[in-house]
Amino acid sequence: MNAIQIRAWKVGVVAGVLLAVYLLVISVNEIKTVFNIGQDPAFSTVNTISVSGKGEETIVPDVATFSYSVTENGKTVADAQAKATNRSNAALAALKVNGIADKDIKTTGYNINPHYEWIKDRSVLTGYDVSQSTDVKVRDITKAGKIFEQVGTLGVQNVNNLAFSVDNRDAVMESAQAKAIADARVKAEKLASSLGVRLGKVVGFSDAGEQPYYPPTVYAMSAKVGMDARAVAPEISTGEQKVTSNVSITYEIK
Repeated sequence: MNAIQIRAWKVGVVAGVLLAVYLLVISVNEIKTVFNIGQDPAFSTVNTISVSGKGEETIVPDVATFSYSVTENGKTVADAQAKATNRSNAALAALKVNGIADKDIKTTGYNINPHYEWIKDRSVLTGYDVSQSTDVKVRDITKAGKIFEQVGTLGVQNVNNLAFSVDNRDAVMESAQAKAIADARVKAEKLASSLGVRLGKVVGFSDAGEQPYYPPTVYAMSAKVGMDARAVAPEISTGEQKVTSNVSITYEIK
């Protein structure tokens, strides 16, 4: 071949290669479009609609909780501990008389600290302070006021943090969620009807349900405010609480 023929042959080869590459790219793209290459079929693009649903349950709390602390001072650690133990044991006895089980009485803190007083322009160690904090759960909520009052007459300090809750909270949340799902389904069916489509299977679900919130009853007693054996048990109202579940559901449409 002469130079012109060789040059023409090279141009033809290059053109053929470029054409082959072009056709290959086009073919691969077409195959991806049809078969969704590189993706799990479960994640193939489908037409969907998403709706939200809300469910509520109104409940009356059936459990009360509160806390109290005992603080005693003594010249020695042993002296302060003995005083604190006697005071704490009296409170525990009152709780048990009212039917509070051991599992519902929890010590949450026990501290021993040196006690200083300012004497003649200097800090002087005069003894030790022993404090013990306890949380109590009252399952018979009708006794909450009586127990609260009795503990307050025994010389303990900071009887407070009275709050109410529901013992079986999971069941309440499940019921609220079931209502939210049903609400979402009704909305989805109405939307599908308006769009002229049919609902398919559920392809997405999320629950942003709110945990029930029970605002604490602000009620506190202290030995320093003159509580005595003649104190009247407080009338305590639990009120009603709402538990809300919010869900989002995505349906395939056909």
